[in-house]
Amino acid sequence: MENKNLKNGIYYATIGSLWWGLLGTYFFQYISYAGTVEVVVHRSLWTCVILFLTTIYFKKWPHFKKIFFNKKNLFILFITSILILANWTTWIYAVSTNRIIDASYGYFIFPILNVFLGFLFFKEAMNKKRMISITIVILSSIFLLFNFESFPWVGIFVAIFWSVYNLLRKKIDVDTDIGLFIESLFALPLALVFLYFIFQNNFNNFSTNEPLSIFLLFLAGPMTVIPLFFYIKGLEKAGLGTSGMIFFITPTSQFLLGYLYFNEPFSPEKLISFIFIWIAVFIYMRDLYENN
Repeated sequence: MENKNLKNGIYYATIGSLWWGLLGTYFFQYISYAGTVEVVVHRSLWTCVILFLTTIYFKKWPHFKKIFFNKKNLFILFITSILILANWTTWIYAVSTNRIIDASYGYFIFPILNVFLGFLFFKEAMNKKRMISITIVILSSIFLLFNFESFPWVGIFVAIFWSVYNLLRKKIDVDTDIGLFIESLFALPLALVFLYFIFQNNFNNFSTNEPLSIFLLFLAGPMTVIPLFFYIKGLEKAGLGTSGMIFFITPTSQFLLGYLYFNEPFSPEKLISFIFIWIAVFIYMRDLYENN
């Protein structure tokens, strides 16, 4: 049963990571003309609407009530809602200001933090091979840091917000979709206040009279919910360390997309770091396969 959970967790985490790295990056860069605040507002709003509808469709209100009236779970989900909102805002700001590569650096740091947090808080296995792989990643990330023209503070914030979010979500036993729904409910009032302010002051870049704009607004919901659901499901089943190493798919995809499609600079030093990081991922995943 444990091996089956691990295998399923790897599949889920891989789907979520690929979605974020390719489809998510392209989509949110495409609608970035609307501005960071407006995109985050609509992302929060439509995420909440979609999860509300799925809760009704799958008749999960008893699960919702059970979690909602548990003070400990509710408090943790309140904190995680702040963290994920901060993560969205920072990442969309990076995408809209052509700092995709800077933001993706944060997702290179995040797996390292995840592995250590998994070891410290959940006693996830750490052997010699895994320590070697983590050491390679740390050294490669430091090498990568010194090859940025300016300090990638955007990436640092992304890594911290996302790592603490993952840790707290792992600590509570809640259905993935219901947890996301409650987080989106906490974010909803703030999103509605900003939405009112945007429209009252004619700051909105999207036109509600254009079918394409309406469709893009709606897409912000599923483009958030689907990869987040898959990744958190993978996190729950495979653990912080394993899902963290798989997550290297996301920044690698973002780096390549930033370079090949958005014409962001990509130096030979960054390529060297990539190669060593993926050698480390191979060592980690190979060890995981041999010991499960």
